[in-house]
Amino acid sequence: METINIGLTDKQRQGVINLLNQSLADTYVLLVKTKKYHWDIVGPQFMTLHKLWHAHYEALTINVDVIAERIRTLAGYPVGTMKGFLKICSLKEHPGDVPSATEMVSQLLEDHEKVVRNLREQVKKCSKEFKDEGTADFLTGLMEQHEEIAWMLRSFIEGEALQGNGLKPKGDKKVVGV
Repeated sequence: METINIGLTDKQRQGVINLLNQSLADTYVLLVKTKKYHWDIVGPQFMTLHKLWHAHYEALTINVDVIAERIRTLAGYPVGTMKGFLKICSLKEHPGDVPSATEMVSQLLEDHEKVVRNLREQVKKCSKEFKDEGTADFLTGLMEQHEEIAWMLRSFIEGEALQGNGLKPKGDKKVVGV
């Protein structure tokens, strides 16, 4: 292979590739989990969550591809097996578990928030340790997507608490009709 000359040392590139593979593994496992919950959802929230998770797993599918392509752009090779993903993934699987709709939302929320925290650390490392602002920017975009998904999931859980318990939201917010 020809030498790559993009202003990063081999050590810097390999450090970034390792971070990207971690992100790829988390994204892939989260994709599988989201798709599983999309299939397993039952109850009054079926249609709402089925559609929401369809949109989420489509976005995660795109992210899997762009993360892998970023790794290739840096002359690395993406982890491409479930065994490899599970070895470096920071998320937990729940095999054999079919939780309630609210628990599914809660588990996915926890996973997206974990990914956000991981990406935040990876952005810092890309910028400060590896001097790769391009990948830091790329990871920031992914982080923003996970933050938005987490907000949506958190809003669902908060809405369930409001409806199920007759509670009003905390703080100074006024809700018409509650």
